[in-house]
Amino acid sequence: MRANVQGSRQIQSADVTERGGRLVLIVVAVMAASLMQTLDSTITNVALPTIQGNLGASQDEGTWVVTAYVIAAIVIIPLTPWLQNRFGRRNYFVASIMGFTLASIACGASENLTFLIASRVVQGAFGGGLLATAQAILRDSFPPDKLGASQGIFALGAIIGPTLGPPLGGVLVDNASWNWVFDINIVPGIFASVVLFALLRDPAPARSTAVDFVGLGLLAAGLGSLQYVLTEGERHYWLADPVVAVMTVVCIVSLIGFGWYELHGTNVPVVDLRIFRNRSVAAGSLLALALGGVVFGSTYALPQLTQGVLGFTPTLSGELFIVRAVPIALLTPLIVRLAGKVDTRWLLGIGFVAVAVGSAMQGIATTSESAFWTFGPSLILTGAGSGMLFIPISIAVLGATTPQEGPKAGAMVNLSLQLGGSIAVAGLDVVLDRRWALHSQLLTADATLSNPNVHNALARGLSVPALAQTINAQAAVLAYADATFAIALLAACATPLVFMMRKPKAAAPAEMAA
Repeated sequence: MRANVQGSRQIQSADVTERGGRLVLIVVAVMAASLMQTLDSTITNVALPTIQGNLGASQDEGTWVVTAYVIAAIVIIPLTPWLQNRFGRRNYFVASIMGFTLASIACGASENLTFLIASRVVQGAFGGGLLATAQAILRDSFPPDKLGASQGIFALGAIIGPTLGPPLGGVLVDNASWNWVFDINIVPGIFASVVLFALLRDPAPARSTAVDFVGLGLLAAGLGSLQYVLTEGERHYWLADPVVAVMTVVCIVSLIGFGWYELHGTNVPVVDLRIFRNRSVAAGSLLALALGGVVFGSTYALPQLTQGVLGFTPTLSGELFIVRAVPIALLTPLIVRLAGKVDTRWLLGIGFVAVAVGSAMQGIATTSESAFWTFGPSLILTGAGSGMLFIPISIAVLGATTPQEGPKAGAMVNLSLQLGGSIAVAGLDVVLDRRWALHSQLLTADATLSNPNVHNALARGLSVPALAQTINAQAAVLAYADATFAIALLAACATPLVFMMRKPKAAAPAEMAA
């Protein structure tokens, strides 16, 4: 019995390290696939107003272009290790890239909202596992002593992709059409599929494992309903809406049932929750939740402020994210070198502090007169902080797992990133709506003839409707500043959690491969 287990482990741990030209081609193809998925997480947000106008959709209907994708993707992410085992990692990854590419073509060709939303569901289902699988492939394709380099390359796609989505989307919408935010995936999708099908090797053969239908159903119901509640809750007054209330109950019951069943009710869990017994995986997932919140939260709020209130074009608004991306790109090689020599927990702590300070600076700088470079210093600092977070988290988590545990740990970290972003967006919606209403109420109460500024403005010929519009715009600016302060608070609160992780040990290459 023990010999069989050892033999199985040897098969699962087959050496798939690559070198030379093969490694370069595999890395380029994997990064092309990763960038397709990460770009898609933000590029659509910029095009959404144009899509709604062209397809005759309301704002509530149009948001399902984003929501449908996220719900499908978030269900697939934790299933990724099981899908890799059942179908083989190469087969699963290539099939996911091909499916994502074909779904992108369907999205770009959509002539009505219903077909577009259906295509986005398919796109999310195939795209959900791309990032976690890419991370595992890069880890295994590099020698064990190059773990930092592999995760540095991965971080470029994982962090810079969402950052470049808004500027690229703005350029495409302003100079071509909204269809191109989907059609842009065609060439990299074909390239990645062909190269990886020809060159990629599996670390283990596909295994015909039993299907955990109960766990699969509970997971889909739990995560799907959770994403629905997060997306639609504020818009429909949370539990006051019967559908949101029912979905909340479904979410709670399903996730509790899923956790119990996967741990105690089956011998073939579709998601191995026991991976959280590894303290570094549990702590890394919690930190990834916070990282997803600060990265995706700022990506969500800033374009709304600049395009909606400050009057930036989509292209100009998107270029702000290039300012944030530059320090990430410049710091990544340095962080890769430092991560193997210093305690990564200090890098994480400094990174979260930098994001907190940068976000607070952005909140202070946010006024109705803010110009492009008003946000420059704060975005450079938050970019530098973000660049110090993802690589150390990945190295700390993957360095504390075996090759068999790596895909499971990577999937949980990526699920946490996505959930953190979803929770942050829902939370920021609450902050924006309620602080906007509060500031509007306070400013309106102060807008009386006894106020010298109001008196002088009316004396100069400002009409009452124009005054009301000015008050509303100022209330919006203050609400967005409050939302940015909320992001700063989240980053500050995450900083002490860094030291929940185990202190990394200097491991020899052989130890890291064990």
